[in-house]
Amino acid sequence: MPLLTVGHRGLMGAEPENTLRSFRRAEKEGVDAVELDIHLSADGHLVVMHDTTVDRTTDGSGRVAELSLAEVRRLDAGLGEGVPLFEEAMTSVSTPVQAEIKDVAAARVLAASITRHGFQDRVRVISFHDAALRETRALLPEIPIALVTGESTPTAADRAVALGADMVSCEFPLLTPSVVRDCHAAGLAVISWTVNTPAELARARELGLDGVVTDEPELAHAAIGHG
Repeated sequence: MPLLTVGHRGLMGAEPENTLRSFRRAEKEGVDAVELDIHLSADGHLVVMHDTTVDRTTDGSGRVAELSLAEVRRLDAGLGEGVPLFEEAMTSVSTPVQAEIKDVAAARVLAASITRHGFQDRVRVISFHDAALRETRALLPEIPIALVTGESTPTAADRAVALGADMVSCEFPLLTPSVVRDCHAAGLAVISWTVNTPAELARARELGLDGVVTDEPELAHAAIGHG
């Protein structure tokens, strides 16, 4: 049975993460949705970057929040790829996007962008942070949201319901049958990050997950049912 398949930061096992190249590769490989991460630049732009700093994934250094968009634009994010803005990522692919935000400020700017560009039908806002999801829900009452969990996975169902989410994205090693049962009983879809091997995919199916987040094209194909 096919699972909802989410390309992690595009397909970061095959391409530089959180770049347009990675998002296009994910779409080409047939994923159902692309996941990306957002931080605000010093001048308030929605920069697609996982870390709070640019050090790990580019040839530059410094905190995203302390760099202007012009400074971010000068960075090489791998294979000559630049660091994209959220709006550029959205227009580079036609797949649905799971946009992960880290704080309330980003939630506000993201909500304004989604409204301005008419992205409501293609974006699910996701976060580890309850406050960011509460702000999103207040600003965009109809948009789907998902709670992302790591160490807090055992409390995922209760927190997600309280936030008005319809999905949880839980850290794979921390998922148990009881957590999945609790989430499903509450009407929540359950996906998990990060599932990258055939053994992990088999376990995901055994747990009855609704979807997987993956870095790898081959795993995406298998989850979709092409392999």
